[in-house]
Amino acid sequence: MDFKEADPKGLVRESYNIEGITGEECRSIFIDWVLSLPAVVDTPDCLRSLLAHYGLPNPDHPMTRVLTEALVAPATPMRRGGRAGRFAQP
Repeated sequence: MDFKEADPKGLVRESYNIEGITGEECRSIFIDWVLSLPAVVDTPDCLRSLLAHYGLPNPDHPMTRVLTEALVAPATPMRRGGRAGRFAQP
């Protein structure tokens, strides 16, 4: 996927141009970026494209960290409790 297709509004591009941007600001921009993507787009492909174009030349940028973390699959959720968790299953 082309990086221009992956960032149609230029949100990620602009985040790399903002001097002194923080991780919190990058996360906020990331959420806006994700919400602006069409439903048919493969988000991991977009992330890889953006990382290849912007992240490789800027490995220490906070947005590079945010995009990289977004590629990591979330852990499988564990049962957190409830009545059934307190009693042994037959």
